Amino acid sequence: MSDMTTILERAGQGDPLAAAELLPVVYDELRRLAAQKMASELPGQTLQPTALVHEAWLRLGGDAQPAWKNRGHFFAAAAEAMRRILVERARRRTALKRGGGIPAVSLAEVEVALEIVDDERLLQLNEALEKLCAVNPRKGELVKLRYFVGLSFEDAASVLSIAVPTAKQWWAHARAWLAVELREAPAR
Repeated sequence: MSDMTTILERAGQGDPLAAAELLPVVYDELRRLAAQKMASELPGQTLQPTALVHEAWLRLGGDAQPAWKNRGHFFAAAAEAMRRILVERARRRTALKRGGGIPAVSLAEVEVALEIVDDERLLQLNEALEKLCAVNPRKGELVKLRYFVGLSFEDAASVLSIAVPTAKQWWAHARAWLAVELREAPAR
């Protein structure tokens, strides 16, 4: 059993020291994932990876960590927290400008967390992702882990407890589904 799993179990059992031990264990990985995601943001962004990690940590419970089932459960929750932070930030910024139509998003733009996406496209993708999650929650989780956190197929498959070929099939299906949904999305 890994150090992280042991600490997660202790936190789930109410050990007050476990949360303090958990952050140093996961901080570097969360920071790396946040840095990957922030690299895909347009230049001139004010949110830094460290701030994204800290905000996600607070949303995950801070020093009062909930009962995490395992490493995968923790990182899935972290992916969701980071996604929500970035979407809320994009909504605040686009609410200020509300101009013009949104160009269509091509299938090539629905890729892993390393490409640049503007706020309006991020919001459009988030709406499509919410629809996908309603239809197929597990494929939606895979998209969140790959796109918003930047996990590899191997890491995402591990988090979801599925085989890597299954993750690749789900990814292909989810990308195609999202591409159709994004083409049909109304301009803002």
